[in-house]
Amino acid sequence: MSLAWLVLILSGALEAVWAVALSASQGLRRWRPAVVFLAAMAASMVGLAYAMREIPTGTAYAVWVGIGATLTVIAGAVRGVERLTAVRTLLLVLLVGCVVGLKVVS
Repeated sequence: MSLAWLVLILSGALEAVWAVALSASQGLRRWRPAVVFLAAMAASMVGLAYAMREIPTGTAYAVWVGIGATLTVIAGAVRGVERLTAVRTLLLVLLVGCVVGLKVVS
């Protein structure tokens, strides 16, 4: 796995961090989660930009969003604010499968 792919995966994970922090900031009214949101978002965007130097834009963006969305839903389920039904779990598994598929064909 190239460095660009590793950075892209980490940037996708940071997308989940900033999404959860944004929610926790209650509209940027709580300063600690707001700072986490801003830092994670900046790092995530820089990582995505770095990865797109080697990975095509469409592929990089789809992988970044897929990782971020999946981890955000999982974080919500762990915190008890999202319900993981069998159908939602299946859809997340399919989403992860698509992200892996994009890596395989790239």
